[in-house]
Amino acid sequence: MEETTEPGVNTVRKSEGFNGQRAIVLPDKVIKSYRKSELISNIFITDIGFYPKAKFHYYERESGTSTHILIYCVDGKGWLEIAGKEIPVVRDQYIIIPAHLPHRYGSDEIHPWSIYWMHFKGTFAGQLSELLSVKGTSFCRSITYSEERIKLFDSIYNILEKGYSDANLQYINMCLWHFLSSFSFPDLFNATDENNKEDAIDRSIAFMRENLHHLLSLKQLAEQALISPSHYSALFKKKTGYPPLEYFNHIKIQKACQYLEFTSSNVKEVSYKLGISDPYYFSRLFSNVMGQSPMDFRNRKKHREGLPLQKKVKA
Repeated sequence: MEETTEPGVNTVRKSEGFNGQRAIVLPDKVIKSYRKSELISNIFITDIGFYPKAKFHYYERESGTSTHILIYCVDGKGWLEIAGKEIPVVRDQYIIIPAHLPHRYGSDEIHPWSIYWMHFKGTFAGQLSELLSVKGTSFCRSITYSEERIKLFDSIYNILEKGYSDANLQYINMCLWHFLSSFSFPDLFNATDENNKEDAIDRSIAFMRENLHHLLSLKQLAEQALISPSHYSALFKKKTGYPPLEYFNHIKIQKACQYLEFTSSNVKEVSYKLGISDPYYFSRLFSNVMGQSPMDFRNRKKHREGLPLQKKVKA
C-alpha cells in the first residue's frame, strides 16, 4: 500500500483490503541504486498502486513525507486536507502532495474513490511537483480521462512486477516522465486523440502551415480565426507562448531548414519559396531564430557527411 513508513506521527485507517487492489513498495536497496544512476536519479518511483472502490481508505501525516505523492481519482469521491484547506476530490481529478507538507486524505464512505497512486523522489521531483501543483497554488486539479494515461501506468506497474533489473528500472523511469507530463500538459498529451477537438488557434496554426509561401499580417490571421486582433493575439500567446507573427516566422524557418537540408535550392531560392522577397532579411531572420546563418546551417550538414562545403556568396 502507499502508506510508507516515515518519521513523525502517521495515522492509517483502511479496510483489510480492496477487491482488485495492486501495490508495489520498492526495496530500500533498489531506491539506493536509483540514487547512484545519473539516468534515474533525477526522478524515480518508490511506491505505486491502484485501489478500486477504496472504502474507509484514510491517511494522515502530521509531518508530511519525504516523497511527493500523486493520486489520480478515476471514480467515486474523496477529500484532501492540506495547507489549512479541505478540498473535495471527485472523478477525473488528481491531487499532488509535495514532500514534507503535512496532510490528510481519505475516501468518501458512500461513494468511495478508485485511485491510481504513486510516490516519487529525485533531484527534479520538487520541480515536477511544483509544475503539477502550479507552484503550490492548486493541489487538486481536473483532467480529461485518457486511456493512454492508464496504459502508461499499467506499463510501469507491470514492468516493476517483473523485477528490478537495470533495464526495467531505466524503462519505467522514461515512462514516468511521460506519465507525469500527461498531467502537466494534458492538451499536448491528448493532441493525437481522434476525439480531440481543434480550437481556433489550432486551425490558425494549420492555416499558417498552408501559407508558408505568403506573408501574412496579424489582421489577416485574426480575420481567418474570426477573432479580433487583440483577443486573437492574447489567445495565441496563452496557448503557444509566442505572439502569432513570431510563431509564424518560426515555422517558416523550420521549413527553411528542411529546404536547406534536403534540397539544392540556394538561399535566395529558399527565401522566395517562403514568400520573403529580400534574401538579406531572410538571412537575418534565420540567424535570429537558429543562431547561425543559412549557409552555416547547410555546411554543417555537409561537414557531417564529408561533402564539399559551399562557399558563402552574396544572396
